[in-house]
Amino acid sequence: MAVATQSLEELCINAIRFLAIDAVEKAKSGHPGLPMGAAPMAFVLWDRFMRFNPKNPAWLNRDRFLLSAGHGSMLLYALLYLTGYEDLTLDDLKQFRQWESKTPGHPENFMNPGVEITTGPLGQGIANGVGIAMAEAHLAATFNKPDFPIIDHYTYVILGDGCNMEGVSGEACSLAGHLGLGKLIALYDDNHISIDGSTDLAFTEDVGKRFEAYNWHVQVVEDGNTNLDEIQKAIEAAKAVTDKPSLIKVRTTIGYGSPKKADTRHAHGEALGEDEVKATREHLGWNHPPFEVPEDALNHWRKAIERGAKTEQEWNQLFDRYKQQYPDEARTLERMHEAELPPNWDSVLPTYKPEDKGIATRVHSGNCLNAIAEVLPELIGGSADLAPSNNTLLKNSGDFQKGQYQNRYIRFGVREHGMGSICNGLALDGSGLIPYCATFLVFTDYMRAAIRLSALSEAGVIYVMTHDSIALGEDGPTHQPVEHMAALRVIPDLYVIRPADGNETSGAYKVAIEAAKGKRPDSKVRPSVLALTRQALPNLAGSSIEGVTKGAYILSDSDGTPDIIFIGTGSETQLCVKAAEQLRGEGKKVRVVSMPCWEIFEEQTPEYKESVLPKAVKKRVSVEAAVTFGWCRYVGSEGIAIGIDQYGSSAPGNVCMEKFGFTVDNVLAKAKSLLN
Repeated sequence: MAVATQSLEELCINAIRFLAIDAVEKAKSGHPGLPMGAAPMAFVLWDRFMRFNPKNPAWLNRDRFLLSAGHGSMLLYALLYLTGYEDLTLDDLKQFRQWESKTPGHPENFMNPGVEITTGPLGQGIANGVGIAMAEAHLAATFNKPDFPIIDHYTYVILGDGCNMEGVSGEACSLAGHLGLGKLIALYDDNHISIDGSTDLAFTEDVGKRFEAYNWHVQVVEDGNTNLDEIQKAIEAAKAVTDKPSLIKVRTTIGYGSPKKADTRHAHGEALGEDEVKATREHLGWNHPPFEVPEDALNHWRKAIERGAKTEQEWNQLFDRYKQQYPDEARTLERMHEAELPPNWDSVLPTYKPEDKGIATRVHSGNCLNAIAEVLPELIGGSADLAPSNNTLLKNSGDFQKGQYQNRYIRFGVREHGMGSICNGLALDGSGLIPYCATFLVFTDYMRAAIRLSALSEAGVIYVMTHDSIALGEDGPTHQPVEHMAALRVIPDLYVIRPADGNETSGAYKVAIEAAKGKRPDSKVRPSVLALTRQALPNLAGSSIEGVTKGAYILSDSDGTPDIIFIGTGSETQLCVKAAEQLRGEGKKVRVVSMPCWEIFEEQTPEYKESVLPKAVKKRVSVEAAVTFGWCRYVGSEGIAIGIDQYGSSAPGNVCMEKFGFTVDNVLAKAKSLLN
């Protein structure tokens, strides 16, 4: 087929294919097959439907596009370059998968404007898409007024067989169907090939029927390789269904156009090779050198710039009129979008005195959430079917349900992994929402992939994790987290906060809210995990919100250089306080340090860290009802870490704590062994 016989649309589609082929070939690494097969559906979507402005990637009312099958990242990079996103040049495409390039092997939202989410682990992208669609539904229900559809955009996802195999997609899509998210449209690149070969090896279910059972609107496009009109009609039909999310199964050929590797596993995850690239060029009539895009094709793609500017200008005019009629709502929406917090928002956080009745930090957490919800309308979240246990209900809001999207409490059901991924979508929607989600700390095992991606992609999610130790008692070792604090602390850019009482719980929320908005000293957006107790704790003298913002601080002290330092977290801090009182009665100089968050303490200046934990004081005892792994950093070679380096046991919580050595007597005995 000669170039002259190709239509403009074919040129545009083949431009995607060959930018992907050439980038992967130059890198000798990558996944060319998906961009080659999915190029037609991507062209139809971006050319005929998507509303976006390449010159302002953060425009609030843009349509969102997510490439859940992130290994096909060159599809997205090609689209961004072709449509005129200035941050991505042809030279960037030539540096695909190279050191410090803007075109990494999987899309990363913090690197490229126009990349909405970080995708790679399969299934995460479609689950994030559910969260983004929920954000749109909530904001539209909250801010739109008659004749003012300020929030009115779609979430489009391209996902593959691997995404549909991963369980997280099922969790999230089940909830999406229950909620009736009509502006979520997923295009399933149904090419029947995975890394091992044909999906018949392991995946023979009827995906369409599964999604119909989820309450999705399902269509099939039989020819996704050449029938652009069929793809267009399917998307139009999906948009016409407003009470259900839509799945469009688009039957494609992986590696389309490659004479030898199309429809084989070899097109999935390896470069085509010099000979096959040449053969593919001949087969598709592409007589252009590597990385060259025909002028006609590029000019057509770049029409997105003018189209996007006009679309945004029309919206800006609408929003200007909206601001005149609804100034309060407009100010709130602008503040949220700009990631700002209201002045003195943290003044609502509860504070406590030692004489105040001691309650569980999970209860303190519930009090904080409800206080914050009154001043931060962007707070939205819920629990994985554990609202009464997690204390996460919002008293000023009903449930976020189909037709009640203005409400802020989400019933996630028993879907921990999907819940975390959905919250990442809520956080990365770009509108400024602050999502929180909750379950028992032990079930962060089910959520670890989502939590890691929160930290990696700078998604400001607050993870409210209760029942934080063996003190939860009778449910036994399956429910008693032991290694989880250590496992979470090793995730970079994640705050893991274990407050000791009411003041520290308020401090944990101050940190978590600020981190979610990038308002900590380093301006980086971070997620936070709050580890909270089931059992009641006393309010400690000297505890403070400000102390938590430092990560660790002196809770109580003696005059002069300490003979010994106790370091406690969470419910065990009270043991340190009581043991210190007894030692002081025996004439010892004792310092008690509360350390709710290692990560924040490590951010402090060397001078501050030395003032709290002076290097000269070698005798130190840490107390935490969790594995001792990592505590050598703070107790040193001459100190003692009191912890639990085994699984727990089924018994009343206080019995578990006593039997495993979390008593004042044991803390004293360990301290005296050092002092003597």
